[in-house]
Amino acid sequence: MTRYAVAVDVVVFDLETTGLSPERDGIVEIGALRVVDGRIDETQRYETLVRPTTAAGDPMLIPWHAERVHGISNEMVRHAPTIDQVLPEFLDFVGGSAVVAHNIGFDGGFMRANAARLGLMWQPAAEHCTVVLSRRAFPKERAHNLTVLADRLGLNFAPGGRHRSFGDVQVTAQAYVRLLELLQRREVSPVASR
Repeated sequence: MTRYAVAVDVVVFDLETTGLSPERDGIVEIGALRVVDGRIDETQRYETLVRPTTAAGDPMLIPWHAERVHGISNEMVRHAPTIDQVLPEFLDFVGGSAVVAHNIGFDGGFMRANAARLGLMWQPAAEHCTVVLSRRAFPKERAHNLTVLADRLGLNFAPGGRHRSFGDVQVTAQAYVRLLELLQRREVSPVASR
């Protein structure tokens, strides 16, 4: 095992939402892939649309400005399961693994808020962020959003995949693996020392 053990077994995930507030907005899509021993396992995937609801469980509409970003409409989620149906299943998929996201503060915040509302626990083994890894790998660069990072690493989104959970997860997983390899070659720790 290398000293870059963060790559051993992780679930890379991405959410699409109705807005930016974990307390006021809802999740409309979850996508995830498992990385095992530093390799992406496309057979271990999780992907679902989610019909958004308020904290009280009432239906929530997807605002036009959110739909403009991810392209997920109210019609698309009309018959989708709600977060109270989806989240226990997703937590089972994650199991005891560490998780990775591009901007983990955003996605992790939504997971914590929704789990708390439902009396569940969001307790991944660890949370890793590809934005942080990108900053460590490319310290002189200012931009680290997923589109820029994909370009920097020579990665491509599937047609129609950008700003959809599974399309973003595929690129985030590839970026995660490549960033760890790059940092290892440079002998730079993937995590900041404290």
